[in-house]
Amino acid sequence: MADLIFKVDGSSETATRLNAVARDFSIVVDEPPALGGEDKGANPVEYLLASYAGCLNVVAHLTAQELGIVLQGLKISVSGNLNPDKLFGNETEDRAGFKNIVVDFEPVTVASEEELEHWVKVIKQRCPIYDNLSNPTPLKLNLNRKVAYSN
Repeated sequence: MADLIFKVDGSSETATRLNAVARDFSIVVDEPPALGGEDKGANPVEYLLASYAGCLNVVAHLTAQELGIVLQGLKISVSGNLNPDKLFGNETEDRAGFKNIVVDFEPVTVASEEELEHWVKVIKQRCPIYDNLSNPTPLKLNLNRKVAYSN
């Protein structure tokens, strides 16, 4: 199968809020008041965690069906801790991103522990977001400057 291209376009509304569009879906990214925003949407790191949970959900159901694991329910909780000092320009040895991310995965199933351990291994192998978070991904930031008009 050929590569699929996914794209999100965004426009800054304020210093903390971005209105983004993914296909026909609007996404509001904002910060809570404690971080200078108006709380009109989840913040970027919350969307990253939600993205991971969403990807795990899709891959979990797909692979459960393939492996003959019947799911009567599935809860996924994803959390991570980060030090905001670097974000705010303060000296720190900590990285800007998450120090770690923890997933609490709670399937409702009669599958055995052995089946579940194999299932989780398969999920990790096939989840694109797991792959991106656990491996370096080449990133490129293109600067396409627009000249501002002065009055």
